[in-house]
Amino acid sequence: MKTLYISDLDGTLLNRNAEITPYTMEVINNFTKRGGYFTVATARSLDTVLHILRDVKLNIPVILLNGVSIYDTVKGQTERIVSIPRPSLDGLFQTLTEFNMTGFAYTYENDDIAHYYENLDSEHRREFHDDRSGRFGRVYKKVTSFTELSNHEVVYFSTCDDYALLKPIYEKIQSDPLLHVEFYQDIYHECFWYMEVCSTYASKYNAAKFLQEKYVFERIISFGDNMNDLPLFRASDECYAVGNAKSEVKEKATATIGDNENDGVAEWLAVNVLG
Repeated sequence: MKTLYISDLDGTLLNRNAEITPYTMEVINNFTKRGGYFTVATARSLDTVLHILRDVKLNIPVILLNGVSIYDTVKGQTERIVSIPRPSLDGLFQTLTEFNMTGFAYTYENDDIAHYYENLDSEHRREFHDDRSGRFGRVYKKVTSFTELSNHEVVYFSTCDDYALLKPIYEKIQSDPLLHVEFYQDIYHECFWYMEVCSTYASKYNAAKFLQEKYVFERIISFGDNMNDLPLFRASDECYAVGNAKSEVKEKATATIGDNENDGVAEWLAVNVLG
């Protein structure tokens, strides 16, 4: 039975240092070399994924930005991109202004993702910016206000801050039926929470179903650890939570496997698929 295997990255396939271990890399490369189909679904964007997985032989396009983009790493081209509807985007930016919150806006320009910010007024946003620009060479463009992006195709918005600051914003914008909003705890800094916004048609669920239909897979088996993996789980015939996953994720999973520090996904593949 033709099966697609999809894994989340941070907290699932990657260790606490956001790295893929040599063992996990070896298992995946052996799996795809033998004809298996494996890819990833992540909140990360293309630049960081290409860097982290530069030696991993994936043979199915990757799901980026929680489903906003699907990118074929073999052909070097975008297969699918979903933008935020303009009225919903205007409402999002208005709500952010109302609550004095900012973050990072992602636009689709010339078959690539461009990154914009208004200011770096919090510890986590500074760290996020410095890590992505330093480790991965990402270029950020500063704007006085996100309203300057009115003529751009905005596909994604992300921010991270205290739970108490983000919760009322989340509650207000998630009522928009055209927005898909993820709100979950940062696995690297437990005092911070992520809020990520995209079109309702751009979830990991929709992206996984797109790949299933286009490449004619009969089944999907997935792996995850955090709340933004639940849409991927809903698209799957079997779904596995790593040992370090949130309790809510484990409750929705087919079963719980080894944790990300002990190559849980690779061990499961080695035992249950590769034999």
